[in-house]
Amino acid sequence: MKLAIVTAYPPSKVTLNEYAYHLVKSFRQNKKVTELILLTDETSGEKDISFTENGCKVTIKECWKFNSYKNIFSVSKAISEIKPDTVLFNLQFMKFGDKKVVAASGLMLPLICKLKKIPTIVLLHNILEQVDLDKAGFTSNKLAQKAYNFIGTTLTKLILKADLVAVTMDKYVTTLNEKYKAKNVKMIPHGTFEVPKRPSHDLPNGPLKIMTFGKFGTYKKVEKMIEAVEEVRASTGLDLEIVIAGTDNPNVPGYLKNVQEKYKHVAQLKFTGYVEENEVAPLFKESAVVVFPYTSTTGSSGVLHQAGSYGKAVVMPNLGDLATLVEDEGYKGEFFEPENVVSLANAIETIVTNKVYRTYLETSNYEAATAFPMERITDIYLDEFQKIINKKEGIYTEEFDNMSTI
Repeated sequence: MKLAIVTAYPPSKVTLNEYAYHLVKSFRQNKKVTELILLTDETSGEKDISFTENGCKVTIKECWKFNSYKNIFSVSKAISEIKPDTVLFNLQFMKFGDKKVVAASGLMLPLICKLKKIPTIVLLHNILEQVDLDKAGFTSNKLAQKAYNFIGTTLTKLILKADLVAVTMDKYVTTLNEKYKAKNVKMIPHGTFEVPKRPSHDLPNGPLKIMTFGKFGTYKKVEKMIEAVEEVRASTGLDLEIVIAGTDNPNVPGYLKNVQEKYKHVAQLKFTGYVEENEVAPLFKESAVVVFPYTSTTGSSGVLHQAGSYGKAVVMPNLGDLATLVEDEGYKGEFFEPENVVSLANAIETIVTNKVYRTYLETSNYEAATAFPMERITDIYLDEFQKIINKKEGIYTEEFDNMSTI
């Protein structure tokens, strides 16, 4: 199978680039794939395809830019030139830009592939019906929110023109089926990027590191976390280091710089900036607790899956998709009330003062993560592509006969 993937890709800073890296790494090792063509955004640095494992040929074709009005034409042209057997889109609603027209036109590409009769799957990481537009940094204006919802509904209908739309949570399937009467939506788990050998529960000497990882400023805010750790220090006397790993959300430039200035008096407060791929593993392994200081959620959490793969205890807000993931995939953590410093401090303290409980959470999360390694996820995608190809060629398996009967 000659597979094209439309996605942002490292060293891109556009959302979902890290997910694409691990997706590609896994597809490359699958014997069913003869060639991978990555239709990526343009970057100043070279794309990272320096995998050590044997695998198929990987071709990079930079053919779009964030916020370019030409994306729909340049990507469509690239697909026509490379003539792939199948196309996978790694998408969320602001993938191609944060300008409304650019974002909307980019999301028409799956329909164009369908018209070209190319088997097409869209991996849709979030749906607008499950996003709090205010807290996620889109808009707080009620009229504008209605406009966003109308546009989002229209774009979702376009995306659903693909042969298959894959989402990472069961409740997304339910929403799309009920609202859009969709019959081509399937839940395919997010998957775990790396599954190292069972991790040690020992931590490096020195302060216990309380870490958070992501793009901050909209629904991910770190002020309450910093204040909560200070409270834990005061109540326990423990040596704790606060690690803020990541960058500003593109919608809130300068956010972390302002936080750093506001809390410059706080001891052992570290801002890492952008985390390179080879720095991710040490970052997690050295942390005692991974905190999710979220006020809302916009989809399945890649950071939670990473924390699980490295066997880390987590502190999470009791809301939305994080709570659903705990229920659906078996992750465990200490919950807190969003934006409540005392509640967050209590949750962190419960873990850092009880090694037995921390170890229990670490073990549970590692086991949850190992249930869905990326190799299993890419196998599912390839099986779904084969079903689409068979259906287009009139090769109806017993499974398709059963589906048509239903």
